[in-house]
Amino acid sequence: MATVGAVAAALAEFAPPALAEAWDNVGLLVGDPAAGVGRVLCALDVTDAVLDEALALGAELVVAFHPPLFRPVARVRADVLESRLAWRAARAGVALYATHTALDNRQPGTSDFLAAALGVSVDGVLAPRTLPGPVKLVVFCPREATERVAASLAEAGAGVIGDYEACSFRVAGTGAFRPLPGAQPTIGAVGALEQVAEDRLEMLVPRPRLDAVTAALRAAHPYEEVAYDVYAREAEPAGGMGRLGRLAAPLALSELARRCEEALGARCVRFVGAGARRVSRVALVGGSGASYAAAAAAAGAEVLVTGDVKHHDALLATKLGLALVDPGHFAGERPVVGETAAWLRRRLPALAIDESRVDGEPFALVGSRADAPEGKTG
Repeated sequence: MATVGAVAAALAEFAPPALAEAWDNVGLLVGDPAAGVGRVLCALDVTDAVLDEALALGAELVVAFHPPLFRPVARVRADVLESRLAWRAARAGVALYATHTALDNRQPGTSDFLAAALGVSVDGVLAPRTLPGPVKLVVFCPREATERVAASLAEAGAGVIGDYEACSFRVAGTGAFRPLPGAQPTIGAVGALEQVAEDRLEMLVPRPRLDAVTAALRAAHPYEEVAYDVYAREAEPAGGMGRLGRLAAPLALSELARRCEEALGARCVRFVGAGARRVSRVALVGGSGASYAAAAAAAGAEVLVTGDVKHHDALLATKLGLALVDPGHFAGERPVVGETAAWLRRRLPALAIDESRVDGEPFALVGSRADAPEGKTG
């Protein structure tokens, strides 16, 4: 049986926590990493109904998009609103994991899934970002110790490049040193200049692993004083929020709104602009992204598809000449659930992976769609 920690590690590949916004709370929020998992339930939100569903299915882990613990809490109690669901999940032995903005910023991520559902071919990032890349560790080793040191560094997390691990580069050379009084040299004698055949060993190290890697270096290296350097590297592109893309053929704005309704199962789709206006260049932000209207217009988008559009957002978009289509927050992020489940099925095929059938749009409408069951709005 897999463990909560193993599933969390797979999810960290799907939505790397380093990509999350600084204000967000992603990753394993409730649970024991060593606990066993045989069934996982994927949902957009953790609600009482979703927890009931998890318990009925026998799921030991709920993977949600939105974090059930968002802001810091001072106490975890059943009678405190902010922590009640976390307390209930913990009591029932159900772990909780959240992806949120880590998945928003990943490529492919939340807005890519929205684009795919709407038939938009993505060709750019609306708000690209960069992150500091891994550092380069350079250490000088006596030749007979190089393999042992390299293996220890790899074990601590160094040397990963894409789908390869234990990556290193070595250059042979000569190290020279004279031990001073008080030194206890592994090679040579105090006061005597020593020359040793050494290797220059280079490996990339993820910044979060640097302390662990340097500790492993000191433990594995035979010298009393370890000579090593850490070099910072340029920031690397790391996805970003929102996407830019193009429809296969221009659509009337009203038809794009209809496509959102049908493809996303949206209960109510609003749009800003003339319904007959034909659009092809599209910006998308899954969830709540009206604040990106100016960026979308500057990028040449004719329409922004996003949720939670407010009155003043609509007025600004009109001034910018930008059309808006608002399928709602839930509908715009809904594709995330299926994509998360599909990832886990591929990555951990021995697990049973379910998609929530009760997780749904919190809003009800007056009219024909008001009686649609939650989670069954399409």
